[in-house]
Amino acid sequence: MVDEDDVRYLRRAVGLAATALETGDEPFGSVLVSGDGAVLFEDHNHVAGGDRTRHPEFEIARWAGTRMTPAERAAATVYTSGEHCPMCSAAHGWAGLGRIVYATSSAQLTAWREGWGLPPGPVRPLAITEVVPDAVVDGPVAALAEQVRSLHARFLDRT
Repeated sequence: MVDEDDVRYLRRAVGLAATALETGDEPFGSVLVSGDGAVLFEDHNHVAGGDRTRHPEFEIARWAGTRMTPAERAAATVYTSGEHCPMCSAAHGWAGLGRIVYATSSAQLTAWREGWGLPPGPVRPLAITEVVPDAVVDGPVAALAEQVRSLHARFLDRT
């Protein structure tokens, strides 16, 4: 269940997605929050430079893997503007991170892309739990869907 604190962190993740868009990148953003509610790390997409693996969720997994104990990782929550791709889901699972809360789902993004006449991406979109079956996941959050869709539409208008 998503509560007011979750929505606050999700809004920050969506804000980071807007920052990514403003810097010429794809609009994705994520925030890592400790079990006691402290923001530990945040990032946005950095794929425009050519390295398509520079997703914020992947960076969070790398950061957490070298700076947090297994217990701290398990107690943490990752908030993200869009549901993890399979690469990021796997990194999340291997790092042993805790709960994931996302504003919009891979299914929503896929439907938007199809509606805009775009071809599928190079990696099949899968739900996080298809990659990490025991993941604790909450989302999507309907109140943020239009804002995230708008960011992706603006990105498309620029390309």
